[in-house]
Amino acid sequence: MRKDDDPVVVEQTYRASVDTVWNAITQVDQMRQWYFDNIPSFEPEVGFETQFNVRCEGRGFLHVWTVTKVAPPRFIECNWKYEGYPGDSFVVFEPFQ
Repeated sequence: MRKDDDPVVVEQTYRASVDTVWNAITQVDQMRQWYFDNIPSFEPEVGFETQFNVRCEGRGFLHVWTVTKVAPPRFIECNWKYEGYPGDSFVVFEPFQ
């Protein structure tokens, strides 16, 4: 994806409260159920960074996440990239009710 391409937008509806969704995307024990079971830690605070490796088809992908914006419980943005691979992405969660 090039920088001038339109962003990829995924919308998903859940029958859950904003607080329930917020906890699922910001509490590390719940995040391990949704994303990867080896996330070492996570704090929904600007500047927080975590790293963990995910192996796929014999290759390792060191995930590097940095929280860039937070407005609990309505908004969180993370810079999500893979160490050693070009490119940057920003993942945004906006729970609506």
